[in-house]
Amino acid sequence: MTTAAIFGLLGTELTRAERDFFRSADPWGFILFARNIETPDQLRRLTGDLRDAVGRDAVITIDQEGGRVQRMRAPHWAEWTPPLEDAENGAKALRLRYRLIGQELRAVGIDSNCAPTLDIASDETHPFLQNRCLGRNVADVVSHGRAVAEGLLQVGVLPVMKHMPGHGRARVDSHFETPAVAAPLAELTDTDFAPFRALNDLPLGMSAHIRFTELDDAPATASARMIGIIRDEIGFDGLLMTDDISMNGLSGSIGERSAAAIAAGCDLILHCHGDMGEMEEVVANAGAMTSAAQRRGDDALRLRAKRTVVARRMAEKKVSGQQS
Repeated sequence: MTTAAIFGLLGTELTRAERDFFRSADPWGFILFARNIETPDQLRRLTGDLRDAVGRDAVITIDQEGGRVQRMRAPHWAEWTPPLEDAENGAKALRLRYRLIGQELRAVGIDSNCAPTLDIASDETHPFLQNRCLGRNVADVVSHGRAVAEGLLQVGVLPVMKHMPGHGRARVDSHFETPAVAAPLAELTDTDFAPFRALNDLPLGMSAHIRFTELDDAPATASARMIGIIRDEIGFDGLLMTDDISMNGLSGSIGERSAAAIAAGCDLILHCHGDMGEMEEVVANAGAMTSAAQRRGDDALRLRAKRTVVARRMAEKKVSGQQS
């Protein structure tokens, strides 16, 4: 039974208690943060140990956007400017940037990146998010978001588009409180929702802890109405994870938040902090992945096969260069 969850862990090594818990809980995947990272060799051991704990090639994701939100940093990995700044260089530059990021991730056993951010930046977007966006209008965000996803997929790294169905109008940080947006559905459909609709073929998505007050009182993560819009109007049939379930943009206990998100239609609960007691609450309330979620997950996993094609071509090119 695969638990409908993605879990973090506390340190740079997997403890015996964490190993036993993950073996029993069998989460769909894992997420890493700066607290888990020291060197390339250490990180390769850790990603291997996480997969050994569940006995399969589980997805391991990370937030490697660039700028403030970059978990792997110098001196071992490249430093990147905030995405909104680099977006000025256009789609081709972004595709190359995220292909290079993807190669760094694959080299240490990470096969997913929580990008692209498809929220539309404006002067009112909260600073926690603004320069992480890829543009200030629908056309730019769609073009740049597609380039980011393509760059990652070229090396077998699964992109996670976020924050569905759109977080750009938020004026507060959902890590600490619940943003509220009062725009009507027609306006949201033409703006905030549009980039996600254009990229609805991507394999993975992340929900937003944001209230659309004209549509529902609950944040999108816990709203059957908003998840219905993501599925039916935006047309996304990929695997939908929550944003970090521990963020204060949601209310209630961790267990209550998890149950509400699954009931609303999310496929997976994302729990980032590595707190064992909270993870146990997630397991108890999220339950096993549904058959629909498992199908979506299997569809996403098949895209990782591209990494072997890319690796083979790179090896052939290297050999050819040595012989010439």
